[in-house]
Amino acid sequence: QVQLVESGGASVQAGGSLRLSCAPSKYDYRLACMAWFRQVPGKGREGVASMHVDGGTSYGDSVKGRFTISRDGVNKTTLYLQMNNLKPEDSDMYYCAADPTLAKPYCSEISKSNFPYWGHGTQVTVSS
Repeated sequence: QVQLVESGGASVQAGGSLRLSCAPSKYDYRLACMAWFRQVPGKGREGVASMHVDGGTSYGDSVKGRFTISRDGVNKTTLYLQMNNLKPEDSDMYYCAADPTLAKPYCSEISKSNFPYWGHGTQVTVSS
């Protein structure tokens, strides 16, 4: 079992930037696919971005060109989300998720995947 811990959420003004981080409790564990989701109460979960350990990234349409996902650290298990040009509609709870075996093609379709490992979330609030 792997625990994921997100950090970096904050309150910022529109146009600002934030960098979210997600660290696992075990660094010697291979996490094939890692992803960021966001969810507003009363709405469904939205896939924000994903990245496979062998390379390849995918982004939701609403964040393309503004957000960048990356992986680093031991076994590339530390996940980041660089968020630029933030908008009020980006205000959400952001969650990190991981799957130890998800193949690369499916990692780009995270809305269709059931990730077994989740963090507790970090809040991002963007004011206009």
